[in-house]
Amino acid sequence: MQAYKVKKHVDRPDLTGEHPFGDLGQLILLLLFIGLWVLDTFFFKFPESEYFKVPMWLHIALGGFILISGFYFARRSMKMIFGVKSENPQVINHKVYEKVRHPMYLGALLFYLGVTILMYSLPLLIMFILIFFFYNFIAKHEEKLLLKQFGDDYVKYMKKARRWIPKF
Repeated sequence: MQAYKVKKHVDRPDLTGEHPFGDLGQLILLLLFIGLWVLDTFFFKFPESEYFKVPMWLHIALGGFILISGFYFARRSMKMIFGVKSENPQVINHKVYEKVRHPMYLGALLFYLGVTILMYSLPLLIMFILIFFFYNFIAKHEEKLLLKQFGDDYVKYMKKARRWIPKF
């Protein structure tokens, strides 16, 4: 298994770090998703609606709800992580973080899923699955860093909060 350098935030030593390819990977996947979205909408025009009869109001309502949920998780977690500098770093396990371990990534995933449902696109669904595997990969990497830094406190937290599916 290849060891990667940890990408640390220079101006924020209180943050644990992230996978060195995390930001670049997210940007590339976003651009690929948008490119596929444009290609599918204007050029491919896969006829998903001929195979899966779902009322338009249903996929618009579901897609909209998922987009709003994604915005909620991303915004709340970004405020908690980047809005306050901690002098004494510790496991964050309250508010959205008591529901799910990676709410910022979950917010991004819900954005992709919401758009996929709204656009009713099979190619975007396939791309969403690839994006999910990438986010799962970087989430596991960050969990290793957090385990190394916080030890038993993070193990206890992992038992209380799931990685992706929120506990309510």
